[in-house]
Amino acid sequence: MNFWHRIGCQLGHPKGLAGRMVGNAMRIANRRPNALAIGALQIAPQDDILELGFGPGHAIERMVALAPFGTIYGVDRSAVMLDQARKRNAAAIRSGRVYLKQCEFDRIPLPDSSVDKILAVNVIYFWADTAKILHEVRRVLRPGGLISIYATDASAMRHWKFAGPGTHRLFDADGLAVALRRGGLVHDRIDIVMIKAGPGVSGLIARIQKR
Repeated sequence: MNFWHRIGCQLGHPKGLAGRMVGNAMRIANRRPNALAIGALQIAPQDDILELGFGPGHAIERMVALAPFGTIYGVDRSAVMLDQARKRNAAAIRSGRVYLKQCEFDRIPLPDSSVDKILAVNVIYFWADTAKILHEVRRVLRPGGLISIYATDASAMRHWKFAGPGTHRLFDADGLAVALRRGGLVHDRIDIVMIKAGPGVSGLIARIQKR
């Protein structure tokens, strides 16, 4: 396993000391994608929100402020990210505003139709069974609820050595739309926009409204 492949694996499932370092890097790399993807959700003060792949917990922290009368849930595969996110959001967890869980994304520990908004930033690349996870995501979303998914466009990621076929699945706008429809969202409203995620980096935000 070469250096870049190891980095790609850590991005998908941070572990150990290297995973903690990846968490620190995520804070910088995800700042703009988080802000834009959260903005697409149009969060209301009473919304109950789920984040898939919360990483070090910065988006959780932001959504706590935007939804002071709602509850924020988060699921992540990584114990290292769970530890970092719990520390960052300790006060909100103690007050019962935030609930974080380490688990797989295809087994979300929430009842049907239990959240208003769902956020997923820079995680769809790592879903082994995208359709199964999207079906599960739709299950927990209330009718009329919104999903916001951010992915860096394939045109940029093809130049990144860590984003190889062994760790990342790449998406352009058409490929992302196909994946969403195959995931059971075919009857929902899907809007995909291209955004500037950074200098010379294009990103995609998919906004889905459940019918």
